[in-house]
Amino acid sequence: MVIKGTDPWVTEDSLEELALLADTAGAAVVERYVQVRNKRNPATFIGLGKVKEIASCNGQFDLVIFDDDLSPAQVNTVERLIGKRVIDRSGLILDIFARRARTREARTQVELAQLQYLLPRLTGQWKHLERQAGGIGLRGPGETQLETDRRMINKRITRLKSDLKRIEKQRSTQRKKRSDQFKVAIVGYTNAGKSTLLNAMTEADVFVEDRLFATLDATVRSMKGLHDEQVILIDTVGFIRKLPHHLVASFKSTLEETVRADLLLHVIDLSHPHYIDQMKQVEEMLIDMGLKERPKILVFNKADKVEHPAEIKRMRDEYPDAEFISALKGIRVAALKKRLSRVKKQLQKGTLKR
Repeated sequence: MVIKGTDPWVTEDSLEELALLADTAGAAVVERYVQVRNKRNPATFIGLGKVKEIASCNGQFDLVIFDDDLSPAQVNTVERLIGKRVIDRSGLILDIFARRARTREARTQVELAQLQYLLPRLTGQWKHLERQAGGIGLRGPGETQLETDRRMINKRITRLKSDLKRIEKQRSTQRKKRSDQFKVAIVGYTNAGKSTLLNAMTEADVFVEDRLFATLDATVRSMKGLHDEQVILIDTVGFIRKLPHHLVASFKSTLEETVRADLLLHVIDLSHPHYIDQMKQVEEMLIDMGLKERPKILVFNKADKVEHPAEIKRMRDEYPDAEFISALKGIRVAALKKRLSRVKKQLQKGTLKR
């Protein structure tokens, strides 16, 4: 659903991104629906007529994915009217996170976020009781089971938060061991090529895939600088448009690796049709994290995939201090490594603002 006045390309790009997220989760998109309204329908989010239109395609799909977050009541109402399962953008991203988490910390963070997302939606999990004949004598057990589930989930949430605190203490110990080392955090929109760049600069073997959120865990690798000095590179979870705040909060400890870095490498997919918008999304997130003044190098990646060389020239003119590379092909990666060595010396001497 689109509020009147929204730029059409923003809507199209967001839906295209949602389709990529669906593909990452293992779903095939069979149809897209867009509705322009002055405001959201409090009961069904989109208009009732649009809900009926979607329902008329019944049998051609198994799942409806909304590009925005829905309230638990809206999900229940739309599911009842369409007769198919409904999830929103947050639910889809959580599913991907659950599939992609590898380390104990990431798995704990994802489970915590999933339970916090599920808790207010528990009522809908028991609607099968309503379909049983009459329903007489079933209300009590249903409500009892619902409360039991709530207590169990709240208990599990408390345990997971405790586990995360313990993991964070271990992380703090690890950080102290490298507190005197020069740390560079690689940030950027998801699928911009951050992990590929980390591999190219450190000869590491971090998992890389041409899909959104291929990696979730903060990966730390050591890089030899120009004069064999050590530089610590940190690859972090990618940012994305409409990334729910509760997901960001769940990954707070992972993102702290970025907060504690001496320098940021903001990696941008120069070949993406809306890379400027993606740049802005990441910059806004960095500001929210209190990193507006942190030293930063813009790294325009996938320059080899840009169809029009004039676009590269335009961005060179606009961002003369940026680096233009291809991490996959190794183009100008060595020059970026030399740049990091120079910046490290400038920061240590105080000739570059920290």
